Amino acid sequence: MAHEDVGAPVPFAAPAKGTVVLYRGATLIDGTGGAARPATSIVVDGDRIRTVAPDGEIPVALLAEAEVVDLQGAFVVPGLIDSHQHIATPPNRPVAEAALRRQVYGGVTAIRDMADDLRHVADLARSTLVGEIPGPDIHYAALTAGPGFFDDPRTWQVTQGAVPGHVPWMQAVTEETDLPLAVARAAGTYATAVKIYADLPGSLVSAITAEAHRQGLGVWAHAAVFPASPAEVVEAGVDSVSHVHLLVHEFAGRALTTYKDKPPVDRDRFLAGDDPEMAGLFARMRERGTVLDATNTLWDWLADDADTPEEKTRARDNAELSAALTAQAFGAGVEISAGTDYETAPGQPYPSVHDELVFLVERCGMPAAQAIRSATLVGARSMDAEDSMGTVAEGKLANFVVLKDDPLADIRNLRTVTTVVKRGLRLDRSEFTQESAPAANTSDASGPAGTTTDPEGTNGR
Repeated sequence: MAHEDVGAPVPFAAPAKGTVVLYRGATLIDGTGGAARPATSIVVDGDRIRTVAPDGEIPVALLAEAEVVDLQGAFVVPGLIDSHQHIATPPNRPVAEAALRRQVYGGVTAIRDMADDLRHVADLARSTLVGEIPGPDIHYAALTAGPGFFDDPRTWQVTQGAVPGHVPWMQAVTEETDLPLAVARAAGTYATAVKIYADLPGSLVSAITAEAHRQGLGVWAHAAVFPASPAEVVEAGVDSVSHVHLLVHEFAGRALTTYKDKPPVDRDRFLAGDDPEMAGLFARMRERGTVLDATNTLWDWLADDADTPEEKTRARDNAELSAALTAQAFGAGVEISAGTDYETAPGQPYPSVHDELVFLVERCGMPAAQAIRSATLVGARSMDAEDSMGTVAEGKLANFVVLKDDPLADIRNLRTVTTVVKRGLRLDRSEFTQESAPAANTSDASGPAGTTTDPEGTNGR
């Protein structure tokens, strides 16, 4: 070419293949839920893990070849995955970049964005992937819903300049929709999955799921789609369901109608965590391999942000319900990922997934090793990325977090990050500085200027 412009700088790009680093002497918690492995070495070549082995099995020649990083006394876990985030409702580049920076320096090396303005998200995903900005890898979904959903103010925020329901990343679906074309349009956004949100019957949930899978996309759905019930959503074969509290609508006592017309449910019935009918639903989820994206701490966040005592009480009640249901699901063998659906305020030192992990351990009774597995291996499964991330293993991306203290002794020790390795790039926690960007309305519980669009919190876009 006679002329070629120079691209943007990539200071956070992965190192080139042939750049070999040996991380030596750590206690490895590998993300599988198994026992910790003391005195373990991790050999990284470029952006991939070449070897994971006991220190004594590393060849002397490799010690001479590689840069050696001494991790004696430290603990290593896989890079954390937040399986429910929103970084562009509405789009705000400085806020999004600040959140992504804090996430990666806080140990989060991948997130699952559950539908936003994908024009904005796709650019951010490219920027973190090639290293223009620091941040986790971003896997994202294009949304589908019935036409009645698209008067929601959030849909206006993410389709500015176009018509909600008529763009590839946010499509209204009916029985007359050409589903192969609709899914192909979603895939054209470079989405990982189709998100099934609301106002669709079970027959359409099944049809969308089948077509998305045929075209190689995942399917991420609300646990209840209204009128599609939780059981119908699970039987449709979706890969994951979001918001554990929505599962109670399987037993609402009347047929479900629309997203805006949620029937009252007997929440107290489920608080003991032993409801036999719910056990049947969990058994089916386990059999189908359906991942549960519980989003427990969304309720604590909403309670703290509530404008009235009634809203605060409702949120606290839903947090209690979520804890009971998540504990029952875990006991039933359902795979639970660590999704949040919000982000903590910019002044907080760590991102929201840390709070979700504390909730899983302290309020759902999950052992620390299993909670870490939820935020690593299960998180990777939730977005069909298990082949490249989720555990510290040979051949996978070099995504892991070095901790000062043992997270198996106290899950809160995940907040003792000293170093994050993301795609082989080493990020020193001491280099992290708090951003001064304004707080983002990252949960879809918020509409314009932070107004609550759904006081029951049965949201999750």
